[in-house]
Amino acid sequence: MDLSDIDPALRDAARRVPKLPILTGFGRAVTAAALRLAPGARVDGVERRIVREGAVNVRVYTPADASGAALLWMHGGGLVIGAAAMDDRFCGVTARETGVTIVSVDYRLPPRHPFPEPLDDCAAAFQWMRAHATELGVDPLRVAVGGQSAGGGLAAALVQRLHDQGVELAAQWLFCPMLDDRTAVDRRLDAAEHYVWDNRRNLVGWRAYLGDEVGAAVLPPYASAARRDDLRGLPPTWSYASDVELFYAEARAYADRLRAAGVQVHFETVPGAPHGFEAFATDSAPAQALLAGARGWLRARLEVASAS
Repeated sequence: MDLSDIDPALRDAARRVPKLPILTGFGRAVTAAALRLAPGARVDGVERRIVREGAVNVRVYTPADASGAALLWMHGGGLVIGAAAMDDRFCGVTARETGVTIVSVDYRLPPRHPFPEPLDDCAAAFQWMRAHATELGVDPLRVAVGGQSAGGGLAAALVQRLHDQGVELAAQWLFCPMLDDRTAVDRRLDAAEHYVWDNRRNLVGWRAYLGDEVGAAVLPPYASAARRDDLRGLPPTWSYASDVELFYAEARAYADRLRAAGVQVHFETVPGAPHGFEAFATDSAPAQALLAGARGWLRARLEVASAS
């Protein structure tokens, strides 16, 4: 992929983003350790606290003007790196601007913790949030689940799992989600060398999560969200992907299938943006527009849930 494919407003940021050195075990270990040591951030008007209770390891962001709605959030990192602290500013600003209390999950990472352990961690965090709803000031009927990239894939899988357990959610909120392991085994996509996250790294992430089952004809339920046939009854969905990123086809296909199944869907195509650009080019005009629209949708959707 050439830099000319990138929106001019994002080219400088794209140029500065290094290719993550995760193709080797050593590179993954060093990168994961560095990200976990990165300092978090606090946002004015939002209380942030860290909770470690049994299998639950979360960061809770409570805005001063909390609305009673909540979001369970999963960070990105291709399933092999990342930490909840990376999203401190995103979660803090989102909480402040929407009034939504956010619980961000520090799920365990493959390959040391393969499927279903990261998803189980997200499920445990959701159950913790529901059990502590009164303490958190949260209405259990006004809860959304969301995430970015790998976290978006985990969020989509968790939404499916909760739906099958009879849990009603108000919304799912999926930023450039990593939804389909079958993308990783399509070696024709390697040549594109997408910015930030390419298909060689994608295979590393999926293989760490699913082992030799990546691309198998049949996978266990919730292992790869795009594999699910029946999407009826899933909650209203906001999702986005860029037209020049690796995940565009799978994210758009999932949104189209949700819509065909009768789910309310708002899908945004961002032209010329590298994968996850809203996280590293936050102050750019395209990122500000995307985030304003996404937060507006979330706030409005959870207000509708309050009235229903």
